[in-house]
Amino acid sequence: MIKNKKIVAFLFNKFLSETTREKTEKIILKIAIFSFFIHLAIIYIMKFNFIDYPANSELLKNPISAIYTPFSFILIYEVYLLIYYLPKSFTTYITKQYEIITLIIIRKLFKDLAALELTENWFEIKGDLQFTYDLVASLLLFYLIFLFQKHGKQKAITEENSKPIIEKFVENKKLIAVILLPLFFVMAFYTLVDWSAGISMSSSKLPTFESINNLFFDQFFTVLILVDVVLLLISFFYTDQFHKIIRNSGFIISTILIRMSFGVSGLISTILIVVAVLFGLAILTIHNKYEKNL
Repeated sequence: MIKNKKIVAFLFNKFLSETTREKTEKIILKIAIFSFFIHLAIIYIMKFNFIDYPANSELLKNPISAIYTPFSFILIYEVYLLIYYLPKSFTTYITKQYEIITLIIIRKLFKDLAALELTENWFEIKGDLQFTYDLVASLLLFYLIFLFQKHGKQKAITEENSKPIIEKFVENKKLIAVILLPLFFVMAFYTLVDWSAGISMSSSKLPTFESINNLFFDQFFTVLILVDVVLLLISFFYTDQFHKIIRNSGFIISTILIRMSFGVSGLISTILIVVAVLFGLAILTIHNKYEKNL
């Protein structure tokens, strides 16, 4: 048992320490900048017909859509941060889930911005309408996440009196984080290889945008649901308080709603995401009121 704890501690300090986080941040940012210029170069090479590849992908038509690629790498870093914060703060871990889905919407906005049809029939064009929905949703989500973080900090203060229990729970969360890191890396690598293999250069068929936008993250949130369930079950060893059980259960429901948004498109998908974050905020707000009355 002691040996296993040492192995977990070693792996955690090796891959999820503050030093590793800073190094990872610098590497991802460099890759993001480099990928932006590569994507931009490909767009202009095709625009001036330097290569004969008649692809009709929305990501290869307008220079603005090149911003989509570096945002994808920023999202990868956000996934790493989610795992990094898991043992440190449960609410920060949930906040990262909300930030990731919001950044996915922001990333989509850059693609939609490049394809806008600026006409008098704005509200009759499906693409322009979806852009409007996503634009409003991103602002609303930004504010909801701010409120969630604010209430999360209040909760963190109330837990200072139960440090011994928290420390035991943290050890279990470190083990989960150490398992999640290679799992998500393998998932991301497999998704990239599988997607690349699906591109036929001879027939110039590229995957649809919806499949690209949901790439990796539909499976990612499926795994997060399972992780949230495991955290809920482990929490029973350390507390039987009703409001904490409801809080953790509510976060699972919130994650499920986000996962469901990948299975639909258009306004329904956007509504599911907003409702998921709104539900999580409501759960945390009510939980904090319980804490104040104890």
